[in-house]
Amino acid sequence: MAPSSKNGSPHWRVIVIGGHTRSIGKTQLVCDVIAAFPHAHWIAGKITQYGHGVCAQNGDNCDCAPTEHVCAINWEMQSDSGTDSARFLAAGAQRSFWLRTKQGFLAEGLPLLRTALQETLRNAETEPPPLIVESNSLLQFLRPSLYIAVLDPAKEDFKDSARAALDRADALVFRSSSEPPPAATPAWTKLPARLLKEKPSVIQREGEPLPGPLHVLVQRVLEAPAGVSL
Repeated sequence: MAPSSKNGSPHWRVIVIGGHTRSIGKTQLVCDVIAAFPHAHWIAGKITQYGHGVCAQNGDNCDCAPTEHVCAINWEMQSDSGTDSARFLAAGAQRSFWLRTKQGFLAEGLPLLRTALQETLRNAETEPPPLIVESNSLLQFLRPSLYIAVLDPAKEDFKDSARAALDRADALVFRSSSEPPPAATPAWTKLPARLLKEKPSVIQREGEPLPGPLHVLVQRVLEAPAGVSL
């Protein structure tokens, strides 16, 4: 088994994929990483935080109180259900989950995730498989083995959680035909230009395979000792 932390929990290799807004290919990048390393036996997942009035149990509008139905987790059983977690299975992940919480309640959802992951290790004689998660907010609670941020300068929206996490990115993936400067919008101009220029970055257009530099970074994570405690 993998080395354990002080509380007896196993250590993991954790890759986090984030990005500054929706619909910029974060899920696709998770799939690209999984497909590039088909023998890694990935556990993949997505974390979604819903805003006011949406229930974490099913993602629908709900009359539950702000502190009710704050989190839920499901393992994906089919690779063709149309969900993002199903896409992870289709790409080759061994297991795939979807963790949903109300906005600001991710801390309450993490015990669910921890328990679900522990159950996958029951009777296991080898170390935990690598874990890849689509999320920005998870960075508030752990330091992953690798954090990759997806950016599309054509998209003006910039989530606060993504802005706060960007300086922790190990690499940037631009969904564009060229690198910065970004669009001249208030959301982008709040970012230090130095940060965008100094971070290792690649351009990956839609439909292209995992870029070589990212392949190298992921390979290093898979070859290094597991060191992240959940």
